Amino acid sequence: MPRRRRLGHCRGGRIGFAALLAAFTLTALLYASVGFGGGSTYSALLALAGTDYRLLPVVSLLCNLAVVIGGTIRFARAGITPWRGALALTSIAAPAALLGGLTPICERAFLALLGASLCAAGLLLLLSRQHEGEENVRTFSRAMLLAAAPIGYLSGLVGIGGGIFLAPLLHLVRWDNPRAIAATASLFILVNSLFGLAGQLTKNGVDMLGAAASTGLPLMIAVAIGGQIGSLFAVRLFKPQLIRWLTAALTLFVGIRLLLGA
Repeated sequence: MPRRRRLGHCRGGRIGFAALLAAFTLTALLYASVGFGGGSTYSALLALAGTDYRLLPVVSLLCNLAVVIGGTIRFARAGITPWRGALALTSIAAPAALLGGLTPICERAFLALLGASLCAAGLLLLLSRQHEGEENVRTFSRAMLLAAAPIGYLSGLVGIGGGIFLAPLLHLVRWDNPRAIAATASLFILVNSLFGLAGQLTKNGVDMLGAAASTGLPLMIAVAIGGQIGSLFAVRLFKPQLIRWLTAALTLFVGIRLLLGA
C-alpha cells in the first residue's frame, strides 16, 4: 500500500484544499462542456499538490467517471451521440487502456509523460478546427481507428480518459459536427476510464480503490457537480471556440507547471 501524501502539500509551497476543490470544479465544468472528463488535469493538480503518484491515476479516473457518466447520458438522451462511430473507436481503445493501466512506470517518467501529454493536448486543442453543419463522417474513419489504440494505451498508463487527444484529432479531420464529437469523446472517456482503472487496480492492488475514495471523495463530488453544469452547457449553450480556448489554456498551464516541477 503506497504512502499517501497530504493533498494540501505542494512542491515549493502549499495549495489550500479549498483552492484545489475549486480548481477541480472549474476543470470539470470546462472539460465536460466539450465532452472531456478532465482526468489529465486532475492528475496534474494532484501531482502539484504532492499526492503519491501511484494514487493519482486511480483518483483521476474515478473523477473522470463522476464527470462523464452524467455527460454521456445527457448526450445520449439528446440524440447527439453517433453510436456506430463512437463504439468503433471505443472498442479498439479500451483493451489498450487496460494494457496501459497494467504497465509499470516510475514516478519521474510518469510525471514527465503526464506533463508532456498535457502540453501536446493543449496544442492540439488550439490547432483543431471547428466547423458547422454535417460532414462526411466516414472520410477519415480508418485513420481515427488506427489512432484509437495508442490513445487508449497512453490513457491507461497515465490515468486519463483519452478524449482530450481524440477530440482534437476528430475536429482536425472533420469527423463529425462539434456536438457529436463531444458526445463521442464523453463515451470514449467513460469506457477507457473503466478499463484503465481495472488495469491500475490489478497492478497496484484493489486496496488502492479505498485509499483513492477516502482521499478524493470531496473532489469527486465537486467534479460531478461541475461536470453536470458543463455537459448542460455543451447540449444547450455550446460555444465551441471560447470553451476550446479556455480548456487549452488551462491544459497548457498545468502541463508546463508539472514539467517545470518534475
